Amino acid sequence: MFSRSLRRLQVVLQHMRVAHCSNQTGDDVVFQAVRDKRIIILNRPKALNALNLSMIQKIYPSMVQWEDNADVSLVLIKGAGEKAFCAGGDVRAVTESGKTGGDLARNFFKAEYILNYKIGTYRKPYIAIIDGITMGGGVGLSVHGKFRVATERTVFAMPETAIGLFPDVGGGYFLPRLEGKLGMFLALTGFRLTGRDVFLAGIATHFVPSEKLSSLEEKLMALEDPTDTKVANVLDRFHHENFTEKGKPFVLASHMETINKVFEAETVEEILQKLAADNSEFAQKHLATLKKMSPTSMKVTFRQLQMGKKLKLADELQMEYRLSQRCLEDHDFYEGVRAVLVDKDQNPKWNPATLQEVTDDKLNWYFSPLPPENELHL
Repeated sequence: MFSRSLRRLQVVLQHMRVAHCSNQTGDDVVFQAVRDKRIIILNRPKALNALNLSMIQKIYPSMVQWEDNADVSLVLIKGAGEKAFCAGGDVRAVTESGKTGGDLARNFFKAEYILNYKIGTYRKPYIAIIDGITMGGGVGLSVHGKFRVATERTVFAMPETAIGLFPDVGGGYFLPRLEGKLGMFLALTGFRLTGRDVFLAGIATHFVPSEKLSSLEEKLMALEDPTDTKVANVLDRFHHENFTEKGKPFVLASHMETINKVFEAETVEEILQKLAADNSEFAQKHLATLKKMSPTSMKVTFRQLQMGKKLKLADELQMEYRLSQRCLEDHDFYEGVRAVLVDKDQNPKWNPATLQEVTDDKLNWYFSPLPPENELHL
């Protein structure tokens, strides 16, 4: 399932036309000021607005400055074009750097997580318009904010176990806080949610059709002295005018009982055993998906979410930074990026190759502290 989805994304990357964003099309991030409001536009439409270090290094200091500026009242972030909000982080560049011991491998994750934390603790209204593909790094730019607006074009996923990584950018914090075991299911399988299902899952706070986004933005920009309550009132009005509970049920509604029973297991091995014992098409489909994922990534992700549901955001991001650096010291992250994004043969050779070979000692190493000077400090 994931391989087919990824191939579709690669076709989009190869054939989509460059969308016109503004008169500053040479910039990977465009900032706009509308009276006392600020708009961040992720401006790499040819790359589905994938997040790189250059973009982070522009967004973070701007947000810090605005937060302390009494003349700035609200921040809105969106993506250029109609295909993506942000399709993820630039993991290919990170792994290329990691192979040579370059600074980017360390600096990218550190800067990204610091920005995620700033978004999660921002003192002013922060609105993410997650119109289009929203994966990986794009999730980190949105899900920790107070307001997340999905459209019919939104495609959400955390597909990191397919590339030897783990659902980072605070995935271990927000995923286990979704209903039941939905978060664990999404984290391990990389299942894609689209449109209104992103709202029904609890990932978006509102749903607004893409054709109404311009009108929504106008209303937000016209707000006088915007508070969280005033922003919520505008978003609520647009949401209720365009969303009906009588529409199609949540795409996983009929499977939630199975998801909750299977993914409450105490080990990843037990999850696969429960799926194998279930003869339903749903169970067999996702059993096949999990068998393709990195065994190390699945076990790391499982423990990450178990621990993350009890941690504060800062502590969870600090844990994730340790995991990111261990991925760069291990094998599967490089192999997953090679198989999925570089050679595109969709045939990664995981090492270890089985769940049974991923020992507790290896997992403990992943979660162990880094040297004090290398830790993430928030």
